[in-house]
Amino acid sequence: MRKAGWILAAAAAMLAGPALADPIEGTWRMPSGNNAAIAPCGPEFCLTYVNGPNKGKTFGRLKAAGAGAYAGTVTDYTRGGKEFTGKGKLEGDMLSVSGCILGGLICRSQEMRRV
Repeated sequence: MRKAGWILAAAAAMLAGPALADPIEGTWRMPSGNNAAIAPCGPEFCLTYVNGPNKGKTFGRLKAAGAGAYAGTVTDYTRGGKEFTGKGKLEGDMLSVSGCILGGLICRSQEMRRV
């Protein structure tokens, strides 16, 4: 009976995995009309262009900071691939992603909508 209990517990854990996905994961529409995919990559979430001129390039790495906030880095390919301190804020189906300088005093952000 013990062996059957372990098997059931392991099966339940495997089935529960997708239900435990972070709310930031998925496909997002950017203001440019292109899409971005957000998926786990190690302890962070990678933001990757799905289509457009930078297709396949990762432009952000964020970690969950609690209460719908994320922190990490973002890359701006329009500025030669320069990397900035990054942050994200998830509110419903909208995700605001910002690249910041001067310790977060000056930020440039864009809002993405879940597809």
